[in-house]
Amino acid sequence: MFLKRFGLAVIMAVMATAVAAQDNRRPSHCLAIADATPGAAFVQKASWTQPVPDFSVRLHYVGHATFLLQTPGGLNVATDFTGFLGMTEMIPDVVTMNHAHETHWTAYPDPGIDHVLRGWGPFGEGIDHHLDLGEMLVRNVSTDIRSRQGGIEENGNSIFIFEVEGLCIGHLGHLHHEPNEQQYAAIGRLDIVMVPVDGGYTLPREMMVRIVDRLKSSIVVPMHWFSDFALNAFLEEVQESFVIDRRDSPFLEVSLRDLPSRPTVVVLRPERLRDASDP
Repeated sequence: MFLKRFGLAVIMAVMATAVAAQDNRRPSHCLAIADATPGAAFVQKASWTQPVPDFSVRLHYVGHATFLLQTPGGLNVATDFTGFLGMTEMIPDVVTMNHAHETHWTAYPDPGIDHVLRGWGPFGEGIDHHLDLGEMLVRNVSTDIRSRQGGIEENGNSIFIFEVEGLCIGHLGHLHHEPNEQQYAAIGRLDIVMVPVDGGYTLPREMMVRIVDRLKSSIVVPMHWFSDFALNAFLEEVQESFVIDRRDSPFLEVSLRDLPSRPTVVVLRPERLRDASDP
């Protein structure tokens, strides 16, 4: 009887902890249909080293497919992490990686990183992440990639999704095929999506345009574009459906209430991190 009561107490404690963690995170609508939110004001700060405003998320485009996501609570999350973010002593709390190419992962992440989320598992099996940090939930949807030998590695890539401050933020990774209906359903509604627009190394441009049209995200952030030629070609394809917002800055700060009323492509200029003390 004692063991039974003890086991019940442990279960109740775990459930209470999970509920408390969810209470600390603003509820998102990733897996529900969301209405468009009016407004198009993005608040800009002087540096990635500054605190993030309440109810907002900062996305800093480091380069290639790497972004730094920062939260008001101080979480630092790096996508498609290669082991180097710039001249900074900051160690991310979470890194996500994909292994289609060596420019999207590292075999030697800093041991100080609390959570290293690889977008692949044993060959063909994929992986399932559901990391609840209280302020942020990180999950993934596995997709296939082309192998170096010309074959297919099933479930070898991951689309990572970050639910934070009521927003759903997706990173498509090194995507090699259009998601199927089941994958689209698992992804859900993305308010912000980071999209590779190289036009060939990942997906043909017309297919990537079809994907962003299908996702209907409020903000699309191009990545993996190598040159202005590839970037501009993508922008020309989507300019009738999306507002084009070119920035001279590497980052944007956005909250749920500031999402644009019209779907918008926000072009960020990549810049590696540099600590504020550096000249």
